[in-house]
Amino acid sequence: MKSISVIICRLCKVLSLIVLLSACSEPVKLEAGADEQGHTAATPATIKVNKSVLTHLPFHDQTDFDDVKRGFIASEEHLVIKDEGGATIWNMPAYDFIKYQGETGNAPSSVNPSLWRQAALNNHHGLFKLQDGLYQLRNFDLANMTIIESENGWILVDPLTAKETAQKALLFAQQHLGKKPIKAIIFTHSHIDHFGGVDGILTMLSKDERDELQIIAPRGFMEEALSENLIAGVVMSRRASFMYGKRLARSARGHIGSGLGKGPAFGTFGIITPTTIIDNATNDLDIDGVPFIFKFTPGAEAPAELVFYLPEHKAFSGAEIVSKTMHNLYTLRGAKVRDATQWSGFIEQTREQFSAAELYFGSHHWPVWGQENIQSFMAQQRDTYKYIHDQTVRLMNAGHTPNEIAEMLVLPKSLQVSFSNRGYYGTLKHNVKAVYQAYMGWFTANPAMLDPLPEVETATRYIAAMGGVESVVEKANVSFENANELATEKITAEYRWIAQLLNQVIFAHPEHSQAKALLAKTYDQLGYLAESAPWRDFYLSGAYELRHGGPDTGVTPATMKNVLLQTPVHKFFENMAVSLNGIKAEGESLTIKVNFTDLQQQYLLILENSVLRHKVANAATQAGTTINITQSLFIDLIVGEAGLKETLFGDELTIEGSKLDLLSFFSLIEKPNGTFNIVTP
Repeated sequence: MKSISVIICRLCKVLSLIVLLSACSEPVKLEAGADEQGHTAATPATIKVNKSVLTHLPFHDQTDFDDVKRGFIASEEHLVIKDEGGATIWNMPAYDFIKYQGETGNAPSSVNPSLWRQAALNNHHGLFKLQDGLYQLRNFDLANMTIIESENGWILVDPLTAKETAQKALLFAQQHLGKKPIKAIIFTHSHIDHFGGVDGILTMLSKDERDELQIIAPRGFMEEALSENLIAGVVMSRRASFMYGKRLARSARGHIGSGLGKGPAFGTFGIITPTTIIDNATNDLDIDGVPFIFKFTPGAEAPAELVFYLPEHKAFSGAEIVSKTMHNLYTLRGAKVRDATQWSGFIEQTREQFSAAELYFGSHHWPVWGQENIQSFMAQQRDTYKYIHDQTVRLMNAGHTPNEIAEMLVLPKSLQVSFSNRGYYGTLKHNVKAVYQAYMGWFTANPAMLDPLPEVETATRYIAAMGGVESVVEKANVSFENANELATEKITAEYRWIAQLLNQVIFAHPEHSQAKALLAKTYDQLGYLAESAPWRDFYLSGAYELRHGGPDTGVTPATMKNVLLQTPVHKFFENMAVSLNGIKAEGESLTIKVNFTDLQQQYLLILENSVLRHKVANAATQAGTTINITQSLFIDLIVGEAGLKETLFGDELTIEGSKLDLLSFFSLIEKPNGTFNIVTP
């Protein structure tokens, strides 16, 4: 009987392969048992690995669940926030399916139990009292907004990502604490989830309040905030949609959170120029009767960042240099690599300087109470980044490559077992590669990697060398089925190999529907296994787009209009330079003077050798064409709220010289919308 059952099993596998390999051009079909987006069930192999997680970590420790609820005042039962167009940008009820029960958390088979625990903690939202005079609004957006009572009103810390969420959060606080004047706003650092909602606050203030408002930020804030969101904003936004699972359903087989919080609000963004700059020379300030001790921490989690201590409260605000997760030395959406040793050094400096702190609160997650607990928490975070740096460099100096080091390096047990050090947002593996990148860049010194073929040609040649597409897909399918029979420690590696193998198929044969379906199933399993929320969202977003295709629309420049209005003019021209199509511009030679009539600023644009340069001009500067325009109309052209031809030939501006030259110039400037493919060529 046993031999017959084996034969039947093998026949079933053969029949499944015959179905798999027939009609390669058919669209991807959703499997029976898949959810509405096509995500398949966890395999027995995935279930086995996720169950093993429960034996490795101290799930019996409920301290975080006590701390996350401490000081709770109120929450809004149905917290759904929409933008002016009616689109939902924040939806807390969508996460109501996350229910943490008991020490094991009762995690679904499609979620890593450790990540499920973090997602449950990040579900706690509302208004919280940290101590007398200190309040925090959590889960109105990705970041926290903190309220500090001052002599004559409130000081706000980090006004969230979007105008809509910031306004809703402040209204909720006023509902429960009463309405008080806003005396100051502190931007702790230059990432948009900590300043982008400022317009939501400003619109609620009287003219007198706005005129007297103090805006405090670290040195370099404006430069870093604008450079990150302007020059490479399109590609970062597209990648961020993967990192934060923007297109995924909120479900046990979809997006459950970001590890840092639930996710960013994709609403309307703004910025305002600081009135007070914090640097190494500016430390002690009295803000409306509240003593602050600031510390400038540039190049830690952000290029421009500050932390502060409130001596009267014995409270330390760590911004984002410490968090209830391992953070990113490199963020998957794309950004400059962060300096691990400098980051670790700032944690130690602040730990020592503010050692009397009895309360820690940050820009994300929940607070820590108790001097001993705070010291231990900060020491672990300090040593995690230092260990990653030092051990990566040690192995790098031994000749190991980034991929090898990522497989070899493990944290010591003293740093592994703390939930606040787990890789819910950053991960050990991609942080290791960040350290290598910071020192060595992209080249591993292997000559074969010096000038490799591009992805599509590499894939085509690999598939041909392996016996053709049908042979490769058959091998991948067999490996997928056999994963259920492997030892626990080998399962994840098998899924990783299947993903690599099928990725080659897709880039060589992008219309092969069966390969796309199997790769999507594989990405499902890798997503379910991931302890990192961004890794989970990347895998599941990849699966989604293999099944449903890429987005029809990408970046909406109008959401950044208020940011652009605060942007120095020369930044626009830097952005135009990187948007110039150099091939189309070959042989073109143009000089254009732009006179901003409302700013009394003039610039000369020079196009030659397929390169666009700019410099400050004046009335005597000669140019082939001069355009006299207001800054706001110029921005309307950039964000698409004003048509190019209609504007250039309209009455809202004047042109001296050739309008055709202007049209020719603008035709050379590309406007990418961020809908490019990621998981297919």
